[in-house]
Amino acid sequence: MITIARAPQRALDTLGRWHRGGHRPPLVVALAGVLVAAGALLPTAYLILRATGAGAGLWDLLLRPRTAQILGRTLTLMITVTVASLAVSLPLAWLIERTDLPHRRVWSVLTALPLVIPSYVLGFIVVAALGPRGMLQQTLAGPLGIERIPAPYGFRGAWLTVTLASYPYMLLLLQAAIRGLDGRMEEVARSLGYGRWRTFMRVTLAQLMPAIAAGSLLVGLYVLRDFGAVSLLRYETFTWAIYLQYNTSIDRSMAAALALVPVVLAAGVLYLESRSRQTRARYNAGARSERAPAPIPLGRWRWPALLYCGVVVLVALVMPLGVLGYWLTRALAVGVALQVPWASIWNSVSVSAVAGLVTVMAAIPIAILEVRYPSRLARLLERASYSGFGLPGIVIALALVFFGANYARALYQTTTLLVLAYAVLFLPQAVGAARNSLLQANPRLEEAARSLGRSPLGALWAITLPMMRPGLLAGAALVFLTAMKELPATLLLGPTGFRTLATIVWSATEEGMFASAALSSLLLILFSSVPMAFLSLGKRTKRS
Repeated sequence: MITIARAPQRALDTLGRWHRGGHRPPLVVALAGVLVAAGALLPTAYLILRATGAGAGLWDLLLRPRTAQILGRTLTLMITVTVASLAVSLPLAWLIERTDLPHRRVWSVLTALPLVIPSYVLGFIVVAALGPRGMLQQTLAGPLGIERIPAPYGFRGAWLTVTLASYPYMLLLLQAAIRGLDGRMEEVARSLGYGRWRTFMRVTLAQLMPAIAAGSLLVGLYVLRDFGAVSLLRYETFTWAIYLQYNTSIDRSMAAALALVPVVLAAGVLYLESRSRQTRARYNAGARSERAPAPIPLGRWRWPALLYCGVVVLVALVMPLGVLGYWLTRALAVGVALQVPWASIWNSVSVSAVAGLVTVMAAIPIAILEVRYPSRLARLLERASYSGFGLPGIVIALALVFFGANYARALYQTTTLLVLAYAVLFLPQAVGAARNSLLQANPRLEEAARSLGRSPLGALWAITLPMMRPGLLAGAALVFLTAMKELPATLLLGPTGFRTLATIVWSATEEGMFASAALSSLLLILFSSVPMAFLSLGKRTKRS
């Protein structure tokens, strides 16, 4: 007991020794950071312990041919979706940020808006439009007499759906990277006789490689985590296989054992991400020119560029919304009584809002320790907070199901455990937003408050937290957006009878009730667009 009681103080002493200036963080902040990091690590640690308890059956499950087939399908989808997302996003980002494309701000918003459409909604749209008795088959049946078309299930449907859902992540990173390019390097290349195409390939693309690597890893993690699209389109990756194992097996430790494979995959992807950070510095050596490069005139390529942007927006945004509108108006036209699921709307909004508040509060001590009191321990706590980022939501949910059923019965089947899952899953988003906001705040204001007699905790409350407010609001909006769309964690951890818009869409699509799914999908997109608009307006205000 004495050793346990002294552990926080030893950690605090370590922070004090390793901090460059020798200043210790407030005890409350340090202890809160340790508790948050421990909570973030809890699901992964318990999942590993649970899986190792499976005994000899663990290796039988992991080494059987079917597991290797699922691994191959998962990796195939990750690679092909990443390549497709890059192929779509790189031309879009270049046209929007570096050319005289007409209405660039409008295209910037429209091409990023598919981010608010969850992958399972896109999966429902693909099934409703291209599946049996779908819109395309009904359209062809009348004039051409075609009664059957190839089903969209399997790899092709999953690849199309997940690509449409994930390319905005790549696009946003590339746009930010292109805005931060050093135009002087391109000017030097042009002065040495390089043409525009050769300058792009030899100079610009080299500067964009860190962003391309980061975007590729982000898309790859998104594919690894996706559950809704692959389950609706019947393409078995690890997320769907884990869900089936959990629902059909009596010994649910086998599901935990199968979840170890995406844990290892996520760890490998995050390792590659950390290596890509190390190579990023060599492209940013020297001071960056403050003068933005002049827009490149498109000339006769203006109309093809507009056509390309229009096709992307048509396929990724207009057609999905059109399909949802078609099924909704068709149901209303034939007299189907559709009821607005007010209870599910309240469940989605309330639990997502609480998750945003809790996650931001948990991110505050991690961000403060990392930025204001940097040390080895602070970096370890920050990395521990990212432990849930690369793991599929179903893996985190499965670990919390096992933990709640065995050690926290009071939390099992409650919204509290669901909020905890959201916090673990989306904590990195809040930490990143809070850290970026704190990095832009002048620490001398806090030092001035200390010199005027404020305690470290008092300076934190009076000065630091108000300066972090923009980042905290942005982080809460981002967590709210992603929590609204989260499906597997809600399915496994939601209390009995607890239905959200996400679970209604998934269950209605499974049962072929397209009208009900369309109504809930449109409501989900509507409420998800609110934090998206907040984030977009915040960025625009910051630019101006």
